[in-house]
Amino acid sequence: MSTEGSENSWQGRDADAKEYLNDHKIVELFNNLTSQLIFHRPDEPKKHMIEILEKLQKSRATKLDFPCLFDDTNIQSIYGMLDPTGRGFITLQQYKEALTTLGIKDFPEVPEGTEDEKITFDIFLREARLGLTQVSSTFQS
Repeated sequence: MSTEGSENSWQGRDADAKEYLNDHKIVELFNNLTSQLIFHRPDEPKKHMIEILEKLQKSRATKLDFPCLFDDTNIQSIYGMLDPTGRGFITLQQYKEALTTLGIKDFPEVPEGTEDEKITFDIFLREARLGLTQVSSTFQS
């Protein structure tokens, strides 16, 4: 057996494995579980992971209450840091950077309701919730 043929075989398996992991959001799932463990630091980590997986399974069926580290108060705090003077809006660039920092990859470049590249809290909250729900779902779409 030639070395080249063997190498191509491994590359094919590697590509198949990566595709499988991507298709089923396995990396995102483990990142979510790990983040939950680090944040909560439960006395029984295995039991906690099982509870998260059960909650994820339930939320998949109901499309509600995905296990996520961030809630509305966290989103409000982030917005407040971006609008420290209380202007009532943040810039489009701040919006994009904040969502990206939260781990949200798929969001509208200019969300509905935006005027003059100003993002109000209501728009930011809506887009952050939606993005965090998508990120937290960690199951095949």
